Amino acid sequence: MDSIVVATGNPHKIKELMPLLSPLAKQFHLQTDFFCDEAVEDGETYLENALKKARFASAKTGLPAIADDSGLSIDYLMGEPGIYSARFADKAGNAKPSEAENRQKVLQALQGVPYSHRKAHYYCAIVLVRHPKDPAPIVGYGRWDGEILMEERTTYGIGYDSLFWDRDRFRVAADIPLEVKNKISARAQAANAVVEQWLAEKARKA
Repeated sequence: MDSIVVATGNPHKIKELMPLLSPLAKQFHLQTDFFCDEAVEDGETYLENALKKARFASAKTGLPAIADDSGLSIDYLMGEPGIYSARFADKAGNAKPSEAENRQKVLQALQGVPYSHRKAHYYCAIVLVRHPKDPAPIVGYGRWDGEILMEERTTYGIGYDSLFWDRDRFRVAADIPLEVKNKISARAQAANAVVEQWLAEKARKA
């Protein structure tokens, strides 16, 4: 493919995705380069929301589109915040909460809960559509296991990374270098799965 629109305007997400998706196309464009409105994310799963975003971006631009939907699921909270991870601390008036507010709500919900019950998982679904009505989109999934700390370990990092402890590497996700994170994260796993399927499809057509 010559060009793909990435259904996001989040620069942090782009920074993580671009090295992983580079085999797919010669050029990548943010959807915010073309339009400002966003798809309605009213699906009940990561896959449904990613597909909605990809089809929306493709319809608006006429280009192939790729989108992801991801979140943090905590076993003790019965999978919450899940698909609502970006709005876990939703406020009155439908104002989007800050990432810091979302993290604080997680810490409050787990107050007094021991480490043995703080297992958590990052999930990600990535969808590539060749056109808006693509009946067979390419789908990739990823999962990264860890646990939630009692308090934030750092003052930086995106999403819940300053709370998410990787036991295998004995580090909080926010402290894991990008080159390592892009091999182990849920988003990396999902992106690699999409690229592998796309390259296999391309080889079959050659």
